[in-house]
Amino acid sequence: MSTTLNTRELTLVYNSTTSEGRKALAYAVSLSPKVNRQDVNEVQLSTTFVRQVLKQLNVRPKDLLNRAHPYYQEHLRGRDLDTEGWLQVVAHNPDLLKAPIALLGDKAVVCEPASLIYTLTEAQRKAG
Repeated sequence: MSTTLNTRELTLVYNSTTSEGRKALAYAVSLSPKVNRQDVNEVQLSTTFVRQVLKQLNVRPKDLLNRAHPYYQEHLRGRDLDTEGWLQVVAHNPDLLKAPIALLGDKAVVCEPASLIYTLTEAQRKAG
């Protein structure tokens, strides 16, 4: 995946096998004529990209993970990893993301629920 984002393009990191992922994609397409689709079933997220997403969201890597996921419960629960370790977990296990993530310009939002994606364009309209 390219680590440079087009600031006018809506980028969506989502899981096409989940209903929230499919909803977020439908919302994204309704908002923007061009959506940079990053389906975690088809792409490998780079740690550079994940780092950029975390910076825009202002959260820790662990904050993006679904802690109820069986893989998390079995392999990660109780582990004390440093930021780089959690970054690797997110990059190599994107199916552990708790919700789709949408990025537009310098804004990002965890789409939990999927309709939160609309806050990106509201912020853009106010700034524009």
